[in-house]
Amino acid sequence: MNAWLLLSVMTTQMFTTPLSVEQMQGKQAVFETSRGEFIIEFLPEKAPNHVGYFMKLIEEGAYDGTAFHRLIKYGIVQGGDPKTKDPAATAAYGTGGLGVLARELSDEKHSRGAVSAVQIPGQPDSAGSQFFIVVTDQATLDGQYTVFARVVEGINLIQKISATPTDDKGLPTERLELTRVTLRDTPPPEIPPFSTETVEELASYRAILMTSFGEITVEFFPEKAPNHVRNFLRLAQIGAYEGVAFHRIVPGFVIQTGFLETRHLPASERVMKYVENLEPEFNDTLHIPGIVSMAHGDEPNSANSSFFIVTGIASSLDNNYTVFGRVVNGMQVVKAIEAVPTDGDTPLARVDLSSVRIEKIQN
Repeated sequence: MNAWLLLSVMTTQMFTTPLSVEQMQGKQAVFETSRGEFIIEFLPEKAPNHVGYFMKLIEEGAYDGTAFHRLIKYGIVQGGDPKTKDPAATAAYGTGGLGVLARELSDEKHSRGAVSAVQIPGQPDSAGSQFFIVVTDQATLDGQYTVFARVVEGINLIQKISATPTDDKGLPTERLELTRVTLRDTPPPEIPPFSTETVEELASYRAILMTSFGEITVEFFPEKAPNHVRNFLRLAQIGAYEGVAFHRIVPGFVIQTGFLETRHLPASERVMKYVENLEPEFNDTLHIPGIVSMAHGDEPNSANSSFFIVTGIASSLDNNYTVFGRVVNGMQVVKAIEAVPTDGDTPLARVDLSSVRIEKIQN
């Protein structure tokens, strides 16, 4: 750890924030980077001076145009050095902005997403503008460095940044710039999509599945399985199904998709927040061709995102899996997918479900 937290010349004046904990609560910082956006939320009750100093620097634009200057793959990313604003000054990266904050240790752990203060090796009261973000749990840092914030959106982006190639000193071989950092109030909790609609309103929605072979249109049975319909519409609207594959094909039985592990890109934190197991809503609808039903594991209450379309008479599934919809257009596409060659149940060629579009029909 100490090898990549480089030495700096210390100043003598320790910073004390003029803001109260109450004034700093409910605040986030939005980082716009050359790779995308991530958001942190401050913990002023744990480290008030660190939070106050960080907020002061953001308001001054101190982080705009800086860059991540040290990476440990799948471990830690480090930034915040004002000297990184100069792309030509790489030899000095890691030596600026330190020596103005005394440690504020707490019970906050260096677990995935923790934002902690860089300090000079052997000098605990030496933090400043530099910070590091923990990609995977780093328990050995607990009780040594000050955690003052947590990533609340974009930890997958941080993980990808950590895997950027580096030189032998941990300096990225490409510039990873923090183009702009801004403060904002923490938004109110999101109302889960499709949580307030009535059963009648849910029945007015259709889902158009965009596949490698064309479109499949599905209508829903909220009067039979309201929670499953809400779950599917919610996941579809927030993009959970973008880039998944049809991972199981059994001719004369089912084609199955929606398993998030088959996505081209990992699901976002927002998506994963809404992936939860569902209690079964078994009903009297038979598993006949065109029926859409929810997959589950050994336990009936283990369904979450994966679903299947029935292509034959599948009586063995009746009252064992939750039917929640039916194909109303595109059975020829279903049949085309069913005809893809397989090795056992696994398609030999990838069949994509690129996206799901939700539309509301007018009565």
